[in-house]
Amino acid sequence: MVIMSVDLGKARTGLAVSDKTEFLASPYKVIFEKSPNKLPEKVAEAAAEAGAELIVVGLPKNMDGTEGESAQNARAFAQRLSELTGVKTVMQDERGTTITAHNYLNDTNTRGKKRKETVDAVAATIILQNYLDRADR
Repeated sequence: MVIMSVDLGKARTGLAVSDKTEFLASPYKVIFEKSPNKLPEKVAEAAAEAGAELIVVGLPKNMDGTEGESAQNARAFAQRLSELTGVKTVMQDERGTTITAHNYLNDTNTRGKKRKETVDAVAATIILQNYLDRADR
């Protein structure tokens, strides 16, 4: 099944998709949208375009494991996205994914505008790969 992941951002939201065997996550696209009302619709369109059968939404927990306002917003977004698409959404802890994404981009010497445009898709890829690698899913 094709699984898509979402790394929510205030201006840029990264998306990644898995292969049909659910083995490998790959960057898909970055959506530039600041409106919290329009974003779920744009992500829903991308999910349909990718043929997503499950959507994994990054859950921004605090480093101590608690959930704050950002996590509540992510849960509300996931609920809205599920309503729009008819596709099940699940939450995946995303602590540290943006830092890891920046480290990957450092390793590949990706700089400037290209870095800014890809970091969110890379973070979404890490979220999805972490989900795919979980034994308890």
